[in-house]
Amino acid sequence: MYPLRNLPSNRRSSTKPARTLTRQRRTVNKCGSSTINQTNMSYKAFLSHSKVSKEDQEFYDLKNKAAEYYRSNGVPQKIENVLNEMFWQKPDDIYGYLANYFSRLSDTPVISKIIGREVFDGRGLTAIQTQVYCIIRNEEKVVCSAMMSGPSDGLEEDGVAESGEEFTNSNQQRLSITAALKWIREHLSPMLQGFNPTDQTSVDKLLSDFFMACYLEHKDSLNIDKEDELRIESVSEAPPQATPIPAPTKDKKGSDKGKKGNSTEKLLPPAETPLPQLPGATAVGVVSLAVAKTAAILLGEPLYRHITSVRVPQAQSEMHLPVPMITILSCGKNSVGKLNLLEEVILMPSSSQRVREVIGMGFELQCEMKRVLNGSAYKAGPICLTEDGALQVGFERPEQALDLITEACANLALPLGSDLRLAINCAAHSLMDYSRGKYEVMSGCHKSHDELVDMYEGLINKYPAITFLIDPFRKEDVDQWDRLASVIGQSCCLIADAASNFCPRWSEVKPLPPGVTRVIIRHHSDMTISDLIRSIAEQKETMLAAGSGDASIVDLAVGSGVSFLKLGGLRGGEGMDKYNRLLAIEEELEQEGILGAREKKQPLSDLSETLNSGSGCDSVTIST
Repeated sequence: MYPLRNLPSNRRSSTKPARTLTRQRRTVNKCGSSTINQTNMSYKAFLSHSKVSKEDQEFYDLKNKAAEYYRSNGVPQKIENVLNEMFWQKPDDIYGYLANYFSRLSDTPVISKIIGREVFDGRGLTAIQTQVYCIIRNEEKVVCSAMMSGPSDGLEEDGVAESGEEFTNSNQQRLSITAALKWIREHLSPMLQGFNPTDQTSVDKLLSDFFMACYLEHKDSLNIDKEDELRIESVSEAPPQATPIPAPTKDKKGSDKGKKGNSTEKLLPPAETPLPQLPGATAVGVVSLAVAKTAAILLGEPLYRHITSVRVPQAQSEMHLPVPMITILSCGKNSVGKLNLLEEVILMPSSSQRVREVIGMGFELQCEMKRVLNGSAYKAGPICLTEDGALQVGFERPEQALDLITEACANLALPLGSDLRLAINCAAHSLMDYSRGKYEVMSGCHKSHDELVDMYEGLINKYPAITFLIDPFRKEDVDQWDRLASVIGQSCCLIADAASNFCPRWSEVKPLPPGVTRVIIRHHSDMTISDLIRSIAEQKETMLAAGSGDASIVDLAVGSGVSFLKLGGLRGGEGMDKYNRLLAIEEELEQEGILGAREKKQPLSDLSETLNSGSGCDSVTIST
């Protein structure tokens, strides 16, 4: 039972006097009986009656220490228990049974190191991948990996480098990945060494504290550099020369023109300067996600269940799946036609339909749309696919795209307007022509703010299936948001995506545009899992839109309890992986009997009460 029994044979076969107790006998009487026997002699008595070598003494002491070591750890009792249990169960795989038994008694795995590397995502952009290594049963093993793109997160933003110089989005991506790899290698990996990966809250707190410390240090360095630059400029500048003051003009027309020009500038607020992204922040989000996936694997449960336990520690007797939202058409700026306004046309199915039904319906609708386009009724450009897997068609007017969808749904007898509704992503922030102060909704066709409100009103009246408008204006056009909400708020909801004013944790939260009832929150690269769960919990009804990345975003959606899940089009391997993952989760929950019925959506007739109540945003969409 003890490893010391496997000592070299030369130690056991020693012929020195008094080698073993079993061979020690002494004859002292006529009958030749033994006066000393092993069974009746203690170790001290043996030493007093015989000569024992130092080597034998050390061997005997070592055996006693081994016995005490195993007894103190309960090894003999545990071995006896498992042997008794195994005898009655008689498993086919004896050593597999023993391995499973003792693995349950092993120490909790802890993080040993985290390794990051640069990879490419589904869009061909640089991304970061992390691998988590853990000490499992005295061996270091890689458990899982996670991938996350850079700080752009699907939005075009500028940033500030460590030197304080501005850089474009492409340079920002490269700089952030390089800095993130350095963060992981030099800081996060040593800091997380020895952490229990199942303690997501503690891991995320450490990541958040480290991120805030880096931000404050970065901010101080920028302030010092600015002070040095101002000091150098003040010394090198020559004293300014006095300039003559021009005489006041008496031309009333000229002064009126100046006033008119000033009023025109006030009608078009300039675009807000985007907040700079801290290079290296991607390490926070990707490490948090990798640790969460590691914990799920070690616990032997799906990722969505682990996220649910982090959000709600109590066991859930019922779980709900989000309603999938399918992007079926794209007629934005990247399409070949003149139409720019319809960046995405999204299909909103009924909450009572299963995932398999929704996917099948989406496939049929896209096939029917392609069949209709091949006819002579529509003069459309070539049919392409977007990065998200949606059909991309070039049209001249928005009515053509909406008529196509209406006709395809009618051919398939799909209930468009009742069980099926439409959401339009206008992406108006990318349509503004600042030289004209108008939105270029179609190539060569510019609309003022008021004209665009009238255009939206006309489309919704003609196509009542449109019940959601995403980013109909820039977030700076506050008056137009308010006016549009008052005009179409009775039958349509306004959703803010780029206009949602996402603010990093160090800045103050900015108010949403008036009339917004839903917000798209993206899983930004500097957000931990705990940050994401907390952002979702602050809203009443939630939606999640998946961007580039692996299918783990689906588990985050289910575990976070969101109501809607926007997964893009039904083409492309990366997108279909997400749909298949959602389908697999649905089947798992159905087999376990804990798939709850989704809550019914708010009737359109009740939307006016929500919008007029002044309660603000009550729903959120999350995107990576």
